[in-house]
Amino acid sequence: MSKKTLINSKEIDIILHRLACQLIENHHNFENTVLIGIQPRGTFLAERLVTILENDYNIPKIKHGQLDITFYRDDFRRRDAPLGANKTHIDFIVEEKNVVFIDDVLFSGRSIRAALTAIQSFGRPADIELLVLIDRRFSRHLPIQPDYTGRQVDVINQERVTVNWKDRDGEDTVYIINN
Repeated sequence: MSKKTLINSKEIDIILHRLACQLIENHHNFENTVLIGIQPRGTFLAERLVTILENDYNIPKIKHGQLDITFYRDDFRRRDAPLGANKTHIDFIVEEKNVVFIDDVLFSGRSIRAALTAIQSFGRPADIELLVLIDRRFSRHLPIQPDYTGRQVDVINQERVTVNWKDRDGEDTVYIINN
């Protein structure tokens, strides 16, 4: 197994600030916009973006939450070991809101398809956008594309893209791992 650093901590910080600025350009004061991190790994990215938007760009009280898609996945019953559910935390109405789904890596598109189904339990958004840190653009199984992309990566299917977050893994780094 080989591991190659794709993005280091400083580059992640630059990318996160660029993504925050793009969100500000499109959503201004976030009055009608909510950010939703897709469990499990998209929540770390969502929290970091909320912190940057509130602290560095003075956007107050951004509504944000976490969405668990476990039981909406199309492979839920196809695995040998049962999937463990995460928590959904959405304490606001998504009806007629602009929802921005946030995830760390866009691979096949199946997680986003599951998120599109899961969010309907909370109302009907006016608009849904997708923000990802890494877009594995040649790995898509579904016609799903991000609206905001940190970095596009071309990897073969045997390679894995892993995002490490300082809060959870002790470092901000993106690796390509070849099994």
